[in-house]
Amino acid sequence: MSRPVDVGDLKEGQYVIIDNEPCHIVEITKSKPGKHGSAKARVVALGVFDGVKRSFVKPVDAKVDVPIIEKRSGQVIAILANSVQLMDLETYEVFETPIPQEEDVRSKLANGVEVEYWQIMGRKKIMRVKGG
Repeated sequence: MSRPVDVGDLKEGQYVIIDNEPCHIVEITKSKPGKHGSAKARVVALGVFDGVKRSFVKPVDAKVDVPIIEKRSGQVIAILANSVQLMDLETYEVFETPIPQEEDVRSKLANGVEVEYWQIMGRKKIMRVKGG
């Protein structure tokens, strides 16, 4: 799920969809309008799920898709070889999600720990461990 937004309204720290992948914007540079064209914006972003750097250049009045991020709470049930089994604390749905690449999050994972996970475009990712 996403919604359209003007490129000129994007700011660093927001999220945008590039190549059908949700990305976190790390840099935006805007050029002035020239004699024969409109102002352009260059957006550099990192993929939320894969960490790959992506960028695009578009006119500031062009539309781009911004993902709708659903932030939810879950509890770790089990840590498997390369995934984590979570239970949603509202719906009690049990599902598996990949182990996060971020070392500070991965080191705090344990059975019974409460985490915040984001659901973006039908995919889930553990973003942080709540509490201690």
